[in-house]
Amino acid sequence: MAGTADWSGREIHFVGIGGAGMSGLARIALELGATVSGSDKAASDLVGELAAHGATVHLGHDQVHVPPGADVVRTSAVEDDNPEVAIALNRGQTLLHRSELLAEMTRLKKTIAVTGTHGKTTTSAMVLRALRGAGVDAGWVIGAALQESEASAGWGSSDWLVVEADESDRSLLVLDSEVGVVTNLELDHHATYSSFDDLEETVLRFGSHARRLVVSTGIGLSGLSGVRGVQVATATSTEVEGGRATFDWRGRRVELAVPGLHNADNAAAALEAAFIACQNVDGLIKGI
Repeated sequence: MAGTADWSGREIHFVGIGGAGMSGLARIALELGATVSGSDKAASDLVGELAAHGATVHLGHDQVHVPPGADVVRTSAVEDDNPEVAIALNRGQTLLHRSELLAEMTRLKKTIAVTGTHGKTTTSAMVLRALRGAGVDAGWVIGAALQESEASAGWGSSDWLVVEADESDRSLLVLDSEVGVVTNLELDHHATYSSFDDLEETVLRFGSHARRLVVSTGIGLSGLSGVRGVQVATATSTEVEGGRATFDWRGRRVELAVPGLHNADNAAAALEAAFIACQNVDGLIKGI
C-alpha cells in the first residue's frame, strides 16, 4: 500500500455525484478531508445527504460548475462531450474514471474486493457485517445502501476496506486487493467480453493481483477452483427451512436471515475472506 489518507487540500469534482457508486466515493473523499463538488441531473436523497456533509452540489451539467484545480471523476456512462468533462479536458485537469479513484482508496487500506456476475453487493455486505461482529470497524464501498438505511460507503477506523470489484467493464483489474473474492461467473456483459473464456481470463488476472483469493462454489468457477493457492469456500450440510438458510463452516453452524442455497455459498465465501483478516470464528459468525 502507498499514499496518504489525508486528502485535505485536494479538490474533487464528481460528474453524476448522485449515483449509488459515485455518492459513496464522494462521501469517503469528504471523510478524508477533500473539498468535494459535483453535479447531477436531478435532486435526490443521496444528493441532499452529500450537501449536508459539506459537498457543493449543482443540479444540471455546466462547465461553470467545475473548479479549475479539481480532479474530475466520471463513470463509463459520461462521454467526453459532457460539458464538465469537456472543460476539464480543455484545461488539462486530471480526469479519473470512478474505478481509478476507488483504486486509490484500495491502496490506503488492506482491501477485500468482491467480484462475480451475481451477488457482489450481498456478499460484500456479508463480509462487512462479519468483520463488524468480530470487532473490526472496516471501511466499505458497496453498490447499495446497507440495512437500516446505512450509507453505501464509509471509511471506518480499522486498516481494512471492503469493496465491490466491477467485472462489467474490467475495472476490477485496477484495484489493489489483499483478498479477492469471486462469487460466480456467467457471461453477461457481451459488449465487454467476447466469450466466457475472456471473462474467466480477466477474473484470473484479478485473482493473480490479489495476495489471497477465495472462490465460492457458485456457477462457472470450475476453472478458478483448480488454481493453485486458491481457497475454495464451501458451505456444508446446507439446509433451507422457515425462510432461512443454514450451513456448517469451520465447525460451527451458521444461520442466515435470508433464504436460498446461493446465499449460503455467498456467506461461506464472505466468512472465509473475513477470516483471513480476523480469525475470530465466533465473532465473524455472530456478525453475519
